[in-house]
Amino acid sequence: MTDAGIAVTPTTTDPELDGDHERMTHIVLEGFRPEEGEFVPAGTSVVEGMVTGTAVRALCGKIWVPGRDPRRYPVCPTCKEIAQGRGWSVPAG
Repeated sequence: MTDAGIAVTPTTTDPELDGDHERMTHIVLEGFRPEEGEFVPAGTSVVEGMVTGTAVRALCGKIWVPGRDPRRYPVCPTCKEIAQGRGWSVPAG
């Protein structure tokens, strides 16, 4: 996770998406910290989703319950493009 509250995590199977999309690490915006003020949550965190089985939403729109090791998959190109377009640092992968 970075200082901006961005977590990178993999997906689980969703029959409506093609198989390649399932084998990617997606970026979830867990919240943000304004220039002045406290951290503002934007939704379910990846850790919360893994522990409670609650779905999270990736920047690309994918919704799933996280559960796999994100280091095993390449970063979703759509999530990466959105994050970089916002000036966020995205891990290589």
